[in-house]
Amino acid sequence: MISSFNYISMFDNIDNLILLNQFEVSNLLDVSLNRLDVWSKNGKLLPYEYKDNIHYYNKSDLLKFDKAKGVFNSKWEEFIQIKPKQKYTSIELFAGAGGLGLGMEMAGIDHILLNEIDKYASQTLRLNRPKWNVMEGDIGEIDFSEYKGKVDVVSGGFPCQAFSHAGKKRGFEDTRGTLFFEFARCIKEVQPKIFIGENVKGLLNHDNGRTLDVIRGAIKELGYTLIEPTVLNSMYYKVPQKRERLILVGVRNDYLNKISNFKFPEKYNKVLTVRDALFKGELFDTDAPESIGSSYPEKKKEVMDLVPEGGYWKDLPEAIQKEYMGGSYFLGGGKTGLARRLSLDNPSLTIVCAPAMKQTERCHPIETRPLTVRESARIQTFPDDWEFYGGATQQYKQIGNAVPVNLAYAIGLSVIDFLNNLD
Repeated sequence: MISSFNYISMFDNIDNLILLNQFEVSNLLDVSLNRLDVWSKNGKLLPYEYKDNIHYYNKSDLLKFDKAKGVFNSKWEEFIQIKPKQKYTSIELFAGAGGLGLGMEMAGIDHILLNEIDKYASQTLRLNRPKWNVMEGDIGEIDFSEYKGKVDVVSGGFPCQAFSHAGKKRGFEDTRGTLFFEFARCIKEVQPKIFIGENVKGLLNHDNGRTLDVIRGAIKELGYTLIEPTVLNSMYYKVPQKRERLILVGVRNDYLNKISNFKFPEKYNKVLTVRDALFKGELFDTDAPESIGSSYPEKKKEVMDLVPEGGYWKDLPEAIQKEYMGGSYFLGGGKTGLARRLSLDNPSLTIVCAPAMKQTERCHPIETRPLTVRESARIQTFPDDWEFYGGATQQYKQIGNAVPVNLAYAIGLSVIDFLNNLD
C-alpha cells in the first residue's frame, strides 16, 4: 500500500535525481496506471527507471505537466496565512448542508444570511451553527434589497437548468424561470463587491456553450465582469477526492482596476487519498468513527466480494460480469462506476448521493459494504463534529450534493485576499 506523499518536502533541495514511483505519479497527474504504462513504453514522452517491478519517474521529466508543476511550486503554506484585514460579510444561497458555507467561514467570512429550500439540509445548518441566520424556503420569495451595500460577497452553488435562447439577447431576463435568475437577482439587489458561483464542470460546455453565454450576458447586464470560468479539481486542494467544480467569479465594475488582484487558490503540497480520509493522519486526529450507512443485499455482496481494491466490474469472472451487467455488458463505454471498489491509495471518485446505487458504486476499499455516512463526509472533508439531520438517505444526499469543505476554504482565502487588496 502506498500512502499519500509529500511532494514539496521531497524536492526541498531541488534534486532532479530524486524519483517518484508510479503510484505517486498516477495520483499527481490524475491519470491511470495503464495510461502511465503507455507513456512509459513510448519512452520519449515519459521515461522511467525500473526497479522491483515498479516504475520510477524523475522530477525534471514531470515538470512538463502543469499539474505537477502546480504542486511542486505550491505556495500553500504562505497562502493559508491570509487573514481578513477587516470584517467581511456574505450571503450564501443554495446552502445545502454547509460545505461551501463552512469553508468560507473557516477562511474568515461572516455569513449574515443563508438560504436553503430543503428542510433536512436547513436543519443541518441550524444544528451545527445555531447563530447562523438560516432562511429556509423558496429563494424566489426572499427580498434581498434590505442588504444592499451591506454585503461583500454573494456565493452559492446554483442548480443549472437549460435556458431557452431562440431570438433572445442573452441577458438577465433570459434566465427567468431558472435558479440562476434568482442567484443573479440577489446580486442585483445586494450589489456585493464580488460573487462566487459554483457548479458542475459540464456547465462550461452545456448546450455548446450557449448556457454560459446567457450567464455571461446576465452578469454583464448587472454591472459585473466575469473572470474567466475555471474548473478546480478538489484533489489538489487538500480533499481526498477527484471532484471537479466550475467556479464563476464576478467582480463589480467599479472595482475593475482591481480585477487582476483575484487569484485562484494555490494547490496543496500533496495529493491526499482515501487512506487519509478513513484513518488517523494529516486530515483527522482519529480513525473514522462508526456511523449509519447502507448495506448490500446478500447476492450483491457475493459479487462485490470478488472485486479487488481499486477494481470494478471488469475485474469479475466473465460469467459473473455477464450476469451482473445484463444487457449493458454488450454496450460500449467503460461504465467504470459499476461494481466499483475504492482504493486506499488513490483519491476517491466523486462522492455521490447514493453510494450503493449500481451506476455509481462507492464500495469501501477493504470491507464489502458502501461507504458509511461519516466516511463519505470525511472524503468531503467535513469535520467529524459536523452532524447531518435526517435518516441515512437524507444524510447521504446532503453530503453528495455538498461542496468539499477544504475546497471552499481555499476559494474563501482567494476571496479574502481579493477583498484585502481593494483598499
